[in-house]
Amino acid sequence: MRYPEELIEEIRMKNDIVEVISGYVRMQKKGSSYFGLCPFHNEKSPSFSVSPGKQMYYCFGCGAGGNVITFLMEYENATFQEAVKMLADRAGVSLPEVEYSEEMRRKEGRRARLLEVNKEAARYYYYLLRSDRGKIGYRYLAGRALSDETMKKFGLGYADGAGSDLTAYLKSKGYADDLITESGLTGFDEKRGVHDKFWNRVMFPIQDANHRVIGFGGRVMGDAKPKYLNSPETAIFDKSRNLYGLNFARTSRKGNLILCEGYMDVIAMHQAGFTQAVASLGTAFTAGQASLLKRYADEVLLAYDSDGAGTNAALRAIGILREAGIRGRVIDMKPYKDPDEFVKNLGAEAFQERMDQAQNSFFFELKILERDYQMDDPESKTAFHREIAKKLCGFEEEVERENYIESVARHYHIGYENLRKLVSSYAARTGLVKPVERPKSTVSSKPKPQDNIKKSQRLLLTWIVEEPKVYPKIKPYIRAQDFTEELYRQVADRLFAGLEQGDFNPASIISAFEEEEEQRAVAELFNTKLSELTTDQEREKAFRDIVYAVKKNSFDYYSARMGSDMEALNQVIQGKKELEELSKTHISLQ
Repeated sequence: MRYPEELIEEIRMKNDIVEVISGYVRMQKKGSSYFGLCPFHNEKSPSFSVSPGKQMYYCFGCGAGGNVITFLMEYENATFQEAVKMLADRAGVSLPEVEYSEEMRRKEGRRARLLEVNKEAARYYYYLLRSDRGKIGYRYLAGRALSDETMKKFGLGYADGAGSDLTAYLKSKGYADDLITESGLTGFDEKRGVHDKFWNRVMFPIQDANHRVIGFGGRVMGDAKPKYLNSPETAIFDKSRNLYGLNFARTSRKGNLILCEGYMDVIAMHQAGFTQAVASLGTAFTAGQASLLKRYADEVLLAYDSDGAGTNAALRAIGILREAGIRGRVIDMKPYKDPDEFVKNLGAEAFQERMDQAQNSFFFELKILERDYQMDDPESKTAFHREIAKKLCGFEEEVERENYIESVARHYHIGYENLRKLVSSYAARTGLVKPVERPKSTVSSKPKPQDNIKKSQRLLLTWIVEEPKVYPKIKPYIRAQDFTEELYRQVADRLFAGLEQGDFNPASIISAFEEEEEQRAVAELFNTKLSELTTDQEREKAFRDIVYAVKKNSFDYYSARMGSDMEALNQVIQGKKELEELSKTHISLQ
C-alpha cells in the first residue's frame, strides 16, 4: 500500500536534505551547493553534490541521485515505504496504520503479491529449521560452523521431507493455487500432482538489494541430485540481474566487492567480517550482474574455487568485468578449494593477506595461459609471447596498453622494445588495434542519433529546473508530449503541471517513482551538465538550439507513427505549425 502523495510530500518537505545527508556524509558548501565524498562508491575527490534549492543530491561520479527519500533507500537498504517511515519518525509526522486485508491483497499488483508469497514461505522455512522437523538441517549448518546469529541474518531455513506442506500452509494463508505456482514454489508431475518444489533441503532465501525475498536456493541433505536447486525465473526473480548477499554488501563501504561462487562462501565471508561478499545465483556470472556491481564498487576481487571449473569461471568473469569497466583481481585460495574452507582453516587475517596480494586479472589470465606452453622450448616460448602480444592488443587505450607492455615485459623478462614491436606487428596484421591517430577535432567519436535526442531532452529538463523562468517562454512550443522517452515524458508532465500551478518542486517528482532505478534516472534528468557559456548571446543560442532539437525530434517521431493514429496525426499538424514559428523566433533568457 502506498501512502497518499500529499502525506509523502509533507514528510519530504519537513526533512531538509542537507540536514539529513549531513548525518551520513561530511560536506562543505561550494557556491549554492554542498559537496562531499560519495557514500555509494569509493572516491578520493568529492563528486557528490547536494542542492538545498532543488532538495536533491547527485553524484557526478557514479550517477547516484534523488531526493531525501531516495537517499535513505540507497544508504539504509530501505524500501520506499520504510524510508518514508524513517523520515516521518524524524519529523514527528504520524502515518496511517496499514492493514493488509484479503480485499487489499486482491487489489495489489501481481508483483507485490508474489513478494508476499515468498516472504511467507521464507518465514515457514525459517520456523521449520528451528523446530524438531528441521534438526537435520540445523545440524548441517552448525557443522559448517555457522553461528545462530549468522543463520538469523541470512534468514536460513529448512524444507522438510513432506510433499506439500508449504503449499498447504500458503493456501491456509489465503494464497491461491495459481499465485503459489507462479512464485516457483511448487512443481507438478503425474505421480505426485502439485507438490512443493523444495524438500529435504537447507533453504537460502534470495533477497534483492532492498531485502525483499525474490526467490530461494536449496541445498539437499544427503546425496540426492541436484545438490543445489534454485527457484525458476519469475516476474520478481531474474537470476542474471541479482546477486546473493548484495542487500548486505552494498553498504559495506569496503571500497571493493568479493565475488564468490556459492551461497555458503558468501555467508562464511560475512561471518568472518568480509561483508562485501556476493555470489551469482546458480548460473554463470552475467553482464547484467557486472552492471549491478559497478554501481557499488570500481574493483571486484574474485574468490572462485581453485579447481579447474573455478578457474574457467574466473577467466570468463574477468572478461565480463573488464567489458563493464570494473577492475578485477583474483584471490589465490590454495591449498584450499574455496573461501569457506580457507577461512575455517587459516582464519580471517590470512584471508585478508590473500586479498591484499590478489593478482591483477590480466596477469592471472597469462599465468593460466602459460600452462599450455613449454617455457624451456624456444619455439613454444615464442608462441607464448605471440599470444601475450595478441592479448595486449585487447587494450584499446594507448596509455593503458603501454603500461601493460612495460609491466609484462618486466614480469616475463622480455625486452620492452621487442614486446612493443611484436604487439604493433600483430596489431597491424590483424587490425586488432588501429595505429595511434591524432584527433582532428575534440570529438572522439560520432554519437548515435538516439543519444543526441535523449541528451537534448535531458538538457532541456535540466535547464528548466535550473532556471524555471524560461518555462513561460517555451510554453507556446513545448509540451510534455514532445518528450519521446516515456520516463522523460512522465517527468515533463509533472514538472510542467507544477510550474503551471505555481508549485515548482522538482524533488517531489522523484517521490512519484518507487523504484530506485527510476529515481536515479529522474535525478539525472535534473542534473545533466550544461555547457559553460560566458555571454548571454551564447546562452540564448544554445537554449534555442536545444528547444528546437526537442521539437524537431517530436515532429519526426509522430510523423513516423501517423498511419491511422489520430493522436499522432494531431501532434504532427500542431507540431509543424509550432516548429515553423520556433524557427523564426528569438527566445530571450532575460
